[in-house]
Amino acid sequence: MSHENRSVKFQQFKQLHKQFSTFVLPNAWDASSASIFQKSGFKAIGTTSAGIAISQGYSDGENLPFEKMIEALELIVNSVDIPVSADIEAGYGESVEEVIDNVKQVILAGVVGINLEDGTGNPNEPILDISMQVKKIAAIKELSQSLNMPLFINARTDLYWLKIDNPLLRFNSAIKRLKAYEEAGADCIFIPGVTDIDTIKNFRKEISCPINLLAGSDTPSLNELSKIGIERVSSGSAPFRATITLLKEISEAIMFHGNFKPMIDDVITYDDMTELLKPSKEL
Repeated sequence: MSHENRSVKFQQFKQLHKQFSTFVLPNAWDASSASIFQKSGFKAIGTTSAGIAISQGYSDGENLPFEKMIEALELIVNSVDIPVSADIEAGYGESVEEVIDNVKQVILAGVVGINLEDGTGNPNEPILDISMQVKKIAAIKELSQSLNMPLFINARTDLYWLKIDNPLLRFNSAIKRLKAYEEAGADCIFIPGVTDIDTIKNFRKEISCPINLLAGSDTPSLNELSKIGIERVSSGSAPFRATITLLKEISEAIMFHGNFKPMIDDVITYDDMTELLKPSKEL
């Protein structure tokens, strides 16, 4: 991808966070899902670490070999014409230097944004020290500037997702973290696990940069979120899990009921699928 093309996609992605209404970022796990999202009208695509890992036989949580994740990102980027943001979990590294080396490969894969989380996956120390996460964010921002390859950093805190701290203290702990992340160079703040509308309003009052929420059954409507001023909602692994759910229904219908209804009724035809998934550009 040329520097000019990358810059255009970065600006397009950044501009999506400045709309009047909340925009939805769907999370793809392969070229086909990315292509369907684009052709359905979405203006940008994220990736799901869980979907990419599990579809290749690995569990989520940085268990997918990093080189395989890069291969998946390249396939997704090359299957669409719109901006792609990558979920790189905690950066696949213990040190700032390791994370920076990995982020450089992610940038060269063609993505224009990343999610970087502060969850560690370690039950004894489930959340990363603020100072270390701040160093990561600042170093990533410096790297993208030195490469002249802009990168939109979506800094995620897992305090709500992992239910860390007393609920009464969690909000203040999150605000402390998120303000530090924004000051370090984060372009957007991601708070998965927050669904209470009053809490969302309070985050909006305290955080000046764009806010990203995770879609769920209890998430307020897009109309409500737009009125509050929430810029972005991600689908996360839900589309991938919905696909797996359908495969489970197909399997059970065949094995236990002796019919093929779930894979026949209201399903796209082979010819229509071929047309829908026709590459938008050469891989």
